[in-house]
Amino acid sequence: MTPYVNGMHEILFHRHRRNPLLTAADWPYAVNSVFNAGATQLPDGSTLLLCRVEDRRGHSHFCAARSKNGIDGWEIDRAPTLYPDPKNHPEEIWGIEDPRITFIPELGCYVVAYTSYSRGGPGVSLALTRDFHTFERLGVVMPPDDKDAALLPRRIGGHWALIHRPTTALGAHIWISYSPDLRHWGSHKLILEARRGAWWDANKIGLSPPPIEIPEGWLMIYHGVRQTASGCIYRLGLALFDLHTPERCLRRSDTWIFGPEAPYEREGDVNNVVFPCGYTLGPDGETVFLYYGCADTCIGLATGNVRKLSEWLERNGRPPEADSTAAPESTSHALSEPQAAPES
Repeated sequence: MTPYVNGMHEILFHRHRRNPLLTAADWPYAVNSVFNAGATQLPDGSTLLLCRVEDRRGHSHFCAARSKNGIDGWEIDRAPTLYPDPKNHPEEIWGIEDPRITFIPELGCYVVAYTSYSRGGPGVSLALTRDFHTFERLGVVMPPDDKDAALLPRRIGGHWALIHRPTTALGAHIWISYSPDLRHWGSHKLILEARRGAWWDANKIGLSPPPIEIPEGWLMIYHGVRQTASGCIYRLGLALFDLHTPERCLRRSDTWIFGPEAPYEREGDVNNVVFPCGYTLGPDGETVFLYYGCADTCIGLATGNVRKLSEWLERNGRPPEADSTAAPESTSHALSEPQAAPES
């Protein structure tokens, strides 16, 4: 930990003493870096990380790592678990990145939302799996430029809900879209705007891991990107959305809750980045095991408590309408109801 950290703020996430948990040195085949892993707990109680692995061309694929306790003893697939398939999916020609995993009880399977890097830019693709050995690709569901996506675990008003982050000339903000079948999407709504000016989350924000369902609503850990003279700094904040109407933001934090401080977060292929794509919950249902990419180079673990996160946001958050510094993009594009799939 850098000696220059003030330490007077409330610490909500604690870095694990074994960090970084996984690095390129752990991999059974040649790679450049390992980071930004989706996470889930398997039926036997073990933890699976679907890691983004960058090869020495600069292209990414996914590789699964499994651990009985989610900390050590990782068993890593001997070959890529999910590899780009540009012949059948040309949107993956430059790789696949940043997976986020949601288990869907209704379907009895996991849905992986990920960035597919096409010649036209990054878009959002979905794949279904029951065992992380075989996958059914659904292809692109959000065209470029779009990324940072995750599916909610159950239908909202009869429709699936996908949170994602399109980028336009007006900035990079968080949206939600709805679908009756995971293939046809509509009712796009802007749900959280990046702020302007000197804020830690000015101009560019995005979903980090999938939202956590709590009695008060959907608790979102999101990343904000601050541009500085020496490059970007990626930090994490909190927001809460209505449980039944998730496009309605109830409150968001003004300050960040977790940022790059340790050397392995400060220095790497991309300096000053903490970027979680997944979490698991402990047996108590409150302990959060947050798995995050460190400087686009390795994977770290930080632990927190869902109840303490919610209570902190209750004390320190405020409704977004109270914030006059958000980017001036109207939500008038939103449709009032999710749209049915078009006739094919």
